[in-house]
Amino acid sequence: MSQITTNSPIGPLTLFDNEDSTAIVAVEWGWPPDSELPPSALLVEARDQIEAYFEGRLTRFDLPVDPYGTAFQKKVWALIAAIPFGRARTYGDLARELGTSPRPLGGACGRNPIPIIIPCHRVLAGQGGLGGYSGMDGIDTKKFLLRLEGVLS
Repeated sequence: MSQITTNSPIGPLTLFDNEDSTAIVAVEWGWPPDSELPPSALLVEARDQIEAYFEGRLTRFDLPVDPYGTAFQKKVWALIAAIPFGRARTYGDLARELGTSPRPLGGACGRNPIPIIIPCHRVLAGQGGLGGYSGMDGIDTKKFLLRLEGVLS
């Protein structure tokens, strides 16, 4: 597994690919220890897309992803990945679509290993609440991402 790190307005982000460099498997906040492996072409493309997103030049990621998780979590992440840039959905709406309750959906959202690319920040609580966010500075990071996309003013 190789990695690449980039600075972003929400702090350093490190992207990881799988062993055969065919899919992104994680995005983490912070600088990891140096890797002895050079970044793959996929990671370079992912870094370029992340940077374009934060510069306002990209509204849809075009990257293969392979998040590690349960079958239920993968269903949730696929549903979240389909939420378009500049839009948001509620935990309740997504839960009804999956035939579950909001709590397990929120748990899967909080365990998303590929935030930003799988945009869990686009999932909100009911009645206009923001809900939570497991990224760097929690709700402040979620607000930043939603403002970047024009969901919040």
